[in-house]
Amino acid sequence: MTPTFPDISISTDRLVLRPFDEADVPALAEMMTDEMVTAWTALPHPYTTAHARAWATGKAAAVRTEGRGIALAVTEFLTQRLVGTLHLDHTDWRIRSTEVGYVTAPWARGEGYASESVLAVAQWLFRDQNFERIELRTAADNTASQQVAQKIGCISEGVLRNAWIARSRTEDGGWTDIRTDLIVWSLLPEDLEGVPGRLADANGFSYPEWN
Repeated sequence: MTPTFPDISISTDRLVLRPFDEADVPALAEMMTDEMVTAWTALPHPYTTAHARAWATGKAAAVRTEGRGIALAVTEFLTQRLVGTLHLDHTDWRIRSTEVGYVTAPWARGEGYASESVLAVAQWLFRDQNFERIELRTAADNTASQQVAQKIGCISEGVLRNAWIARSRTEDGGWTDIRTDLIVWSLLPEDLEGVPGRLADANGFSYPEWN
């Protein structure tokens, strides 16, 4: 039987990371049509409401039930507004390793939400799920994503040359595919030594305390 992650929600003092639901569809569709998201992800373009609904009501949950990882909606604690997404994928259960990816909505950038959500999930993985490695891959020119990796203490391990296809605007306002390198980052349990203490949630899991 393939191992799976538990069906959980994770809270910090500013955010709640939870499973997707139908109510997320409008904000998810809007978020994924943003130009930065289009440029740096492999999502369909144009990204439609139908794509968002298929993800929120079925495909996101399948990531967990199939044992590949977990997909979570990142929402503000106070407003409950969707401010991003976080997913774990390519999980290797034998070596307890997984790859993390994240998207921040254009209306929520500059608040540190991506690093806060990734670090909360990293704490949970290392301390409650006994994982030993988290991997991130960022496009060579995606400085915003690289800053998230650096902020949470990831170590750059090298470059995968010509390993990704990004998108770039054309003169006529369309999009064209461009080849780019990927920077590989890793985070191990010992890299989080000295991170502030944890808070327990209603499910018994505990996460970083944010100041």
